[in-house]
Amino acid sequence: MKLLKSLWFWLVAIAIILALVVWVTKKEKSTTEPTASVTQTDTQAKDQTTQLSDQNAQYFPLQSYRVGPYAAGGTGFFGGFIDYLKAVNAEGGVNGVKLVWSECETEYVVEKGVECYERLKKGLNGAPAAATNPLSVGIAYATLERSTKDKLPLITINHGRTDSTDGRVFPYVFPLQLNPYSEVSAIINYLGQQSGGLDQLKGKKIVVLYHGSPYGKETIPVIEILSKKYGFEVTNIEVPHPGNEQQSQWLNIRRIQPDWVILRGWGVMNPVALKTAQKVGYPTNKIIGNIWSNSEEDAAPADNAANGFISITTHPSGTNFPVLQQIKKLVVDKGQSDLADPKRFGTVYYNLGVVNGILNVEAVRVAQEKFGKRPLTGEEVRWGFEHINLTDERLKQLGAFGLVQPLKLTCEDHEGGGAVRFQQWDGKEWKVISDWVQADRALLRPIIEKSAEQYAKEQGITVRNCATEQ
Repeated sequence: MKLLKSLWFWLVAIAIILALVVWVTKKEKSTTEPTASVTQTDTQAKDQTTQLSDQNAQYFPLQSYRVGPYAAGGTGFFGGFIDYLKAVNAEGGVNGVKLVWSECETEYVVEKGVECYERLKKGLNGAPAAATNPLSVGIAYATLERSTKDKLPLITINHGRTDSTDGRVFPYVFPLQLNPYSEVSAIINYLGQQSGGLDQLKGKKIVVLYHGSPYGKETIPVIEILSKKYGFEVTNIEVPHPGNEQQSQWLNIRRIQPDWVILRGWGVMNPVALKTAQKVGYPTNKIIGNIWSNSEEDAAPADNAANGFISITTHPSGTNFPVLQQIKKLVVDKGQSDLADPKRFGTVYYNLGVVNGILNVEAVRVAQEKFGKRPLTGEEVRWGFEHINLTDERLKQLGAFGLVQPLKLTCEDHEGGGAVRFQQWDGKEWKVISDWVQADRALLRPIIEKSAEQYAKEQGITVRNCATEQ
């Protein structure tokens, strides 16, 4: 009996000791982990973090990807985005409201992107989420209805679902600057210019070599419409993800002998396309890269096979813009850049991230003028996006004149721009070779509205009356 009592005593004692150890460990962890962090600008406090109270911060959830076949795009884009947010914080935030963010790795995988969305959408330690920026067509499609239900803006800069341009049906989705249909329309307008007029496209042959994903397939309907309108022959050829093998596709292209190839690539598919084109003898200067086939990471790995390659862009590369110089001064030169390789500062993907940062922060700033200079809800930030008006004067104030095209968004129009320039790879860097080429938005708008209204009918959505909203 005494032995039994002694055994019970020691079991209870051990249990109490273990409970105390667990409690102390949790307490220490909770006091050492920061709730949110912002990079400081004090030279004596490099990379120092500070805890922000709930009422002082605006949160940006980042569904980023830094590994996998599309890592070059992800690291460049999110690097530029984060560096811009850091620069804004270094100058006091947005009307005194500091910006915070956290990342969730998606690997460009849809299921992981949805998981990240659900994990981040409610904000960070009370700081409300402003908008999501997944930089993925697949993730955008998968989270569109969730984002609308949660009243959280979904930003799909230069990509996404084309009919989401119609804000009457898609109030929380913003294909900023350039939707996929505008992209293709602008390319066809450019090819018309090079041919002596759009009427001269009649009888020409165009191949669209596209990435085997929702992104790649998005523009098949509009290129078919344009081919009928202008009389050119179009052939759509798919390259399965991720695009490491294209021999059969380019042999088919050599057989067709098109006047041009429109390259709708992404990631490793692009340099492989250029190298394979060289192998089969197709001229590089007849290949027109789309908006996701236009970076240094797309051309440089192809070496001399990329020389003469032409692509579109909504923004030039380079660092000679005041906003880039400010980022360099406040962030990069202090060793606080998000970029692992500082040589990527000012490249195409990085500058797109900066442009995206400008547009996101401008939406917050515009919304603050209506709702107050405080952290805002996603619904309030949506109003800000719909009232962005980037005139030349405003772009000069932001240090982004020449980097961002003039952009005016409305309740009806969530794209706002629809213009591109063309650039050509000279073996070392991109050279801009055209003025702004505008998409035929008058032609595209009825197509967009018809598709959006059909979606509204299928989903039981009441189309907004923008005339009654302010």
